[in-house]
Order: sequence, then structure tokens, then C-alpha cells
Amino acid sequence: MARTASVERNTLETQITVKINLDGTGKSNFDTGVPFLEHMMDQIARHGLIDLDITCKGDLHIDDHHTVEDIGITLGQAFAEAIGDKKGIVRYGHSYVPLDEALSRVVIDFSGRPGLDMKVDFTRAAIGRLDTQLFWEFFQGFVNHAKVTLHIDNLKGFNAHHQAETIFKAFGRALRMAVELDPRMAGVMPSTKGTL
Repeated sequence: MARTASVERNTLETQITVKINLDGTGKSNFDTGVPFLEHMMDQIARHGLIDLDITCKGDLHIDDHHTVEDIGITLGQAFAEAIGDKKGIVRYGHSYVPLDEALSRVVIDFSGRPGLDMKVDFTRAAIGRLDTQLFWEFFQGFVNHAKVTLHIDNLKGFNAHHQAETIFKAFGRALRMAVELDPRMAGVMPSTKGTL
């Protein structure tokens, strides 16, 4: 069964379409008006082996906030739809990723319970024109709508670009591990509760 989804979100602030294939090859296509966020989402696709196609027309004349947050929300909705009932998935994923002096750890659980713990002290307030506070908004939107528990820790780093890139690469790798189908768990819910 194909684990794909296509989700649209339309508000007065943003009009977004997200298409996703959890069993892809890492292909991506982005048109959001926020270049650095696109660079980060490309890390999710490539390192998660997830095909992503995301378009967004947002109120960038105000700032990037609504666009970044709403993309996180819509991506979370797409994940929730594509993963289905979660039977047979590994469920948990984790990854450590370095980039030169930076090192980040991401741990995820497709628990059905939204929760974000993000400990990142960015060394700059912005990367290019993108406010680094908006990464928290992106992940909070994703967590709330994918219904996952997500822990993000930047353990080292003084270059803000490297900090962000290690986070998104580790996020992609953790996603890849968590959504993988485990042949030993075929058709089985990965929870003693019988539901997630």
C-alpha cells in the first residue's frame, strides 16, 4: 500500500499544498518564498528518503512567520495521513548528525501524543533573512499535527547555519528510522495499548 498524502491548507495568511511519499527516494520540489527553509526541507527529503513537494503562497510582505509555521502544520498533517494506522512501523527514530563543529541529536516517537522539547541556543538571531526563532514554530506545528513526541538538542556548534543543518539532517534520519516498516512487526501495532 502506498504511504502517500496530498494536503492543502488555505487561510487568509497562507495557501499551502504538501505532497509526500514516505517510501520515496529523497526527491524534492519547493516553492515557498523562504529559500533557507527550502534548503532545510531538502535535508528532510534527502536524509529521510521521503519525496516532498511543497508550494506555499504566504504573506511574506509581513514576515516569514506564518509561512514557516503553516508549512510545519501542513507537513505534520501530511505525515499523519500518509502513515495511516501505524501498524508495522518501527515507531521510534533517533539520529546524531555532525557538520564540522556542530552536532545535533533528534529523537522521535510516533506516539499519537504531541510533545516538543527543543534545546537549541542559536548563535545568531537570523540565518540570511530567516529568524532562527521560526524553527521552533516549524517543529511545533509539525508535532501538533503529526501527533509525535520530538526531542531536538543541538549539542555543539558556533555557526548558526551548521546548527540548523545538523538539526534538519538528524530530523530526516530520525523520521526515516521511525516510519520504516519492520517485517517482524507486519500488521502489528507497536504499542502494548493496541493503538497509537
